[in-house]
Amino acid sequence: QVQLVESGGGLVQPGGPLRLSCAASGSIFSANAMGWSRQAPGKGREKVASIAKGGMTIYADSVKGRFTISRDNAKNTVYLQMNSLRPEDTAVYYCKINIGGTLLATDYWGKGTLVTVSS
Repeated sequence: QVQLVESGGGLVQPGGPLRLSCAASGSIFSANAMGWSRQAPGKGREKVASIAKGGMTIYADSVKGRFTISRDNAKNTVYLQMNSLRPEDTAVYYCKINIGGTLLATDYWGKGTLVTVSS
């Protein structure tokens, strides 16, 4: 069984940085794409960033240039470095890791970590 645990969320002042981590544990033979999404109160879930196994990255326009996604394949961990945070970045951040082969790949989600950007 695979478990994902996010960490690093909290309260931060506008303009400040935070680094989120998401570690997967369990029966993992191959970690494929990894990514982060977020959901503000009363809003829909927004895709923030993703990173392929080979390192290709995709960012939402709203965070491009401020956020950086990275991964450690040996640790089955994905990170999100957030800089120049804005109040509108306030949301619960969820990580996702796709695990398995082409025919049996499965998406696993973390429970989320709250990021609050406020003075």
